[in-house]
Amino acid sequence: MKPEDIRLFRDTVRHLQRFLGWQAKHDADCCGVTIAQCHTLLEIGKKKELSLVDLSGMLGLDSSTLSRTIDTMVATKLVNRTANPEDRRYVTLSLTDKGQAICDRINQTFDQYYKTVFARIPADKQQQVMESFSLLTRAVIDSEGVSCWMEVTNIDQ
Repeated sequence: MKPEDIRLFRDTVRHLQRFLGWQAKHDADCCGVTIAQCHTLLEIGKKKELSLVDLSGMLGLDSSTLSRTIDTMVATKLVNRTANPEDRRYVTLSLTDKGQAICDRINQTFDQYYKTVFARIPADKQQQVMESFSLLTRAVIDSEGVSCWMEVTNIDQ
């Protein structure tokens, strides 16, 4: 690619990041959770039950950083934390009813938002956009040398 094309691409990605970051913060705030809690709820909600180690890999956070977020979420009754009776180092996380309700609300909000976004893309280009985003995500992850992260997050699903 030509340098000016790269620069244009960077500008476009930066604008998209900025707007989507603002949108995500706004939508999470309306549900009464932080962005970190929003991402945590969505990942646990998708899998129903996760270990702290698996979740930290999915979110790209170290366990100690994630533990603080989980502590708050347990205290506010959004997440259940269950230690394995045979190995107390292994902790399983699941959503409480309150956490599931917020997760459902976040999903409904974002589903509606992206439905509106995709309505503005010609129907014959929608699959192309999804494939392109998948390719872009894979390329970014691979260039960072964290291809194992992609396997944990299952970006194709």
